Amino acid sequence: MYKDDELLMLSGIQHIAFCERQYALAYIEMQWVENVYTVEGHHLHERVDDPFEKENRPGITILRSLSLVSRKLGLYGIADVVELQKTNAANSMGVEITGIPGKWLLVPVEYKRGKPKPDERDDVQLCAQAVCLEEMYKTEIEKGFLYYGETRHRHEVKFGSNLRKLVEQYSQHMHELFKNGTTPLPVNKPHCRSCSLNEICLPKALGVSVSVSEYLTNVLE
Repeated sequence: MYKDDELLMLSGIQHIAFCERQYALAYIEMQWVENVYTVEGHHLHERVDDPFEKENRPGITILRSLSLVSRKLGLYGIADVVELQKTNAANSMGVEITGIPGKWLLVPVEYKRGKPKPDERDDVQLCAQAVCLEEMYKTEIEKGFLYYGETRHRHEVKFGSNLRKLVEQYSQHMHELFKNGTTPLPVNKPHCRSCSLNEICLPKALGVSVSVSEYLTNVLE
């Protein structure tokens, strides 16, 4: 179990699943560059994230910007949306929520710009949110949804054992890199063109794992 001062931002798991160097640059070296994709993503989340807004539909209550934490994974963050689906009192996965009568199933929903990805980066982020909710509310969550701004559809994600193992592996790797202060070497791939850190990734860095600041120092010297 991780202590409070060891917790890392949950959002980083999506970045390390995309590229471990991108994760290190953004979350260890604290370097970030906005591009059209990140700006569009911010606008989409601004329309979703209102911590004081609660929406109700028959049998469903929607909570927005819910704080999350998992000391098992060592992660903390914010859930875009958590749907509370009404269930009967006998359902072992139903939980009680302060201020909301009844028992509810928890269903995390994450909003993304663009369309579904060819890899699991969005899935692991959503699953990590589910693990946080399970730990916080002592329950089990079978599925969640990813809503994409380009397709305007939401896609179901099942939280199976393989996806949960990936979440644990990525979380552990995040902590290893963060603890060691390590920035992995660049690897040129097609998806690098859409990365907001493409111009500072420095693919011609030295043949050892170094930070951008170390690389620039060596070049200047």
